Amino acid sequence: MKLLDSKGRLFGKVSILDVGAIAVILMVFVGIFLFPGTSGSVAQINTTTKPVEVTVIVRGLSVLDPNGFVETLSQEGKTNIVIRNQPYGSIDIKSVERLPRALAIPQPDGSVQALPDPRSEELYSINMMVKLGGNAQMTDNGPVLGNSKLKIGTPVELEGKTYNFNGSVIDVKILEN
Repeated sequence: MKLLDSKGRLFGKVSILDVGAIAVILMVFVGIFLFPGTSGSVAQINTTTKPVEVTVIVRGLSVLDPNGFVETLSQEGKTNIVIRNQPYGSIDIKSVERLPRALAIPQPDGSVQALPDPRSEELYSINMMVKLGGNAQMTDNGPVLGNSKLKIGTPVELEGKTYNFNGSVIDVKILEN
């Protein structure tokens, strides 16, 4: 009896393609379950936890009552944070500062002066800085909240009962206990 027949079957019974597919499936199974490798988490077991203060800037947020929204956000004291599309959980709101909206207006003498924005549509748009506080795991690469590294420039999403908006980290301070 031949090892391969004219149709490419082993011993006339099993196709070589079927044997190859079974071999690939077995190799994937062994690779995933028997040799999984590292967990992929940036948070390690032996890391220390320190309090951090994160400043987030929010630009052009459309709100019907900007002053009331800033006051409500300050009074809530907590918000949920999503870092790089990875939910972290609840974090403390330390302060909320509304930033003035100004335009650079050229003056007749050639100088430029920053004056309040007179456009009516800008009454419903605010810029603000939100200071957040929480505990982060310290790694060699910096602070980590959940499984996400927290650095300047990191996009974050703040979410509460009545709001959901995006901002960008502009400062990270590691505080001592």
